[in-house]
Amino acid sequence: MSRIGRAQAAALLAVVLVALGGCGWLGGVVDRFRGGGKEIVEPPSPLPELGPEARRVTELWRRDAGEGTGGLLLGIAPLVAGDTVYVADRKGRVHAFDAATGAPRWEADVKAPVSGGPGGGGGLILVGTPDAEVVALDAASGAVRWRSTVTSEILAAPRAGAEVVVVRSVDGRLAALDLADGRRRWVYARRVPPLSLRGTGAPVVDGDRVYAGFDDGRLAALQLADGRLLWERAVAVPRGRSELERMVDVDADPVVVDGVVYAVAYQGNAGAWDADDGRPYWRRKLSSWAGLAVDGGRVYVTDDRSRVWALARLTGASLWRQDALARRALTRPAVAGGHVVVGDFEGWLHWLDTDDGRIVARVRVDSSGIAAPLAVRDGVVYALARDGTLGAYRLAE
Repeated sequence: MSRIGRAQAAALLAVVLVALGGCGWLGGVVDRFRGGGKEIVEPPSPLPELGPEARRVTELWRRDAGEGTGGLLLGIAPLVAGDTVYVADRKGRVHAFDAATGAPRWEADVKAPVSGGPGGGGGLILVGTPDAEVVALDAASGAVRWRSTVTSEILAAPRAGAEVVVVRSVDGRLAALDLADGRRRWVYARRVPPLSLRGTGAPVVDGDRVYAGFDDGRLAALQLADGRLLWERAVAVPRGRSELERMVDVDADPVVVDGVVYAVAYQGNAGAWDADDGRPYWRRKLSSWAGLAVDGGRVYVTDDRSRVWALARLTGASLWRQDALARRALTRPAVAGGHVVVGDFEGWLHWLDTDDGRIVARVRVDSSGIAAPLAVRDGVVYALARDGTLGAYRLAE
């Protein structure tokens, strides 16, 4: 059997999950390849020891937030909006909790499985289903305001802007629905390659524009009102002879900060583009499906081997790389105060110093693992475990 590279093998696992409908959990996400006729398995890095400067983490509260995602690869993550934390589960229950105390505010049943969300805006909480339905709930009460249908399964949080809700579906389409009643306003479509990773990045609404990444490695900016394409740029260019080698999905959410769009692709690049005209500022080789975060003068990226990078925001130059958590299936980085926080497949949260990447603290949410991106508000980290445990954490003073 021919030798398969680590990145290609990880992609192959993802392709298998697509074929199975995503009904599996990668667990530790090991790198597999064949060499000399013998299979070699590189296991997740062991939990690293903390140094003498380790800090304590305070658990502010913990709640049961439903069924979680179980073994399914779903785009469900906590959403913090104002003083409330919203979370959904795969069975269709949506919960609202007080962000400070964890006190329940309401619980609603959307009467359908949830595969993407929650998203929010305009007084609504929005979830998507495997059957291509978008359900809008009243943010204050949980009452269903409207339901609408797009063209295929939704694996990313719908996002609301002025007068419209933007939804990314797995068939390469971006749809805008009327904020008031869910009526379709416009649809933008791109071709989906023969092979792609399981999942999609959520669109980002910024002012009168929406930015979205696609399975062909492109990043696009559209007019929010009518879906008119303003510009598109390649985050990654497909290379190689096989479809597997040419997979270049932009599966992570773009990030827009101070008029600059940051994005990263699998088997591609991380980069920065002018939000107005798409003019590139920098681009560098880096592969990720988890995503990135931006804060101050740095861009933080979790790569496809679960190494955490800090890049210079203006140039993309490497500032540091943390390898001690490699292959632990890390989440997208989240910035909380002067630290970067990631979750892993065993349910640990890790705090890294933003200056040098040192791991300075950790706490375990639940042994079922953390696959969903983290949410942050005022230095508090909100983490959702696969079994539905929702916790709020802060570094102790």
